[in-house]
Amino acid sequence: MPVAEKRDYYEVLGVSREAGADEIKKAYRQAALKYHPDRNRNDPDAETKFKEAAESYEVLSDPEKRARYDRYGHEGVRGAGIHDFSGMGVDDIFSMFNDIFGGGMFGGGRGGRRGGGVDLQMEIELALEEVASDVEKTIEFDRRDSCEHCSGSGGEPGSRKKACATCGGYGQVEQNTGFGALFGRVVTTCPTCRGRGELIATPCKRCGGSGTQKKHRVLNVHFPAGIQEGQAVRVAGEGEPGGPGGRRGDLHIYVRIRPHTFFERHGQDLLCRVPISFAQAALGGKLEVPSLNGRVEVTIPAGTQHGQMFRLAGRGLPALRSKRKGDEIVQVWIEVPKKLNKRQEQLLREYADTEDKDVLPESKSFLDKLTEFFSGAGQDEQNKGVNRS
Repeated sequence: MPVAEKRDYYEVLGVSREAGADEIKKAYRQAALKYHPDRNRNDPDAETKFKEAAESYEVLSDPEKRARYDRYGHEGVRGAGIHDFSGMGVDDIFSMFNDIFGGGMFGGGRGGRRGGGVDLQMEIELALEEVASDVEKTIEFDRRDSCEHCSGSGGEPGSRKKACATCGGYGQVEQNTGFGALFGRVVTTCPTCRGRGELIATPCKRCGGSGTQKKHRVLNVHFPAGIQEGQAVRVAGEGEPGGPGGRRGDLHIYVRIRPHTFFERHGQDLLCRVPISFAQAALGGKLEVPSLNGRVEVTIPAGTQHGQMFRLAGRGLPALRSKRKGDEIVQVWIEVPKKLNKRQEQLLREYADTEDKDVLPESKSFLDKLTEFFSGAGQDEQNKGVNRS
């Protein structure tokens, strides 16, 4: 692609020019997964966009190349040792940036279409009650599977195959990576046969020569107690197949925890905020609160303060590995009524008449500070601050 036709690298990855290294790395990973040809079999432009993202990342992830690009644009990095991604195979690009993908997103580092298949990922939402114990859920999803008509070969039964003329049947080709011997030569997947080393004379009528068909799968999957938000359960061999003779990829099911009406999760502990009246806080009493196992009675001592917490040991969630249960934390909030009837107002006024504000610990502390402030010391400090400015 001529330099003038290239899109802005920041625009390709969808990041700002102030983006940090981690943000750029994350954006490239998302783009690569989004446009991977195996996930976009009906989109002829997917591979081009995939390689465009790889080129953008190679420049923006290198501080020196990025600085030249920021200053001079595409002209500043032309011929600066950038790979020719247009002629490279997708699998080879993945292997170049293996640290980003960790070898797990597409089948153990892929290793070519004759190796591992494509990993799949999906999400499932679990209720907090389901996280409290082991649970089995029915999962339904679609995946590419080996075509039954051609047994995954991609050719009509009985049709012959011929060696690929581009790679001579090896499935790989050599290419320059810059200025000849200065940067050497690399071996990449053959773009004609995509690493198979052979071409099919008569493509399969059902799968169009891809060797795969879309199929619906239903699985029962076990989710362990204590699983955390964002963690995944891996189901081995439930991904998509690789090339002929290759193993299947895996299915990764990421967990999302449904927001609960009463509880906030903090690790293995559960926080429950409960409103109480002024009378309950002042006089104490019994309070009925929810738990994951039903209702629980909590004793509120006289003089309970707003925001005070009470711990119910062992009524939280189990740890994923040790299965030791956390606690339920009950936090009380004193609710002030917006409206009082005549009798309530009369009683409250009678109470107010008997109230000695000077002996209440919090009130006394505040009044002492207030008296000290208006006695002159506070005013002096305030004036000093004004004079300084």
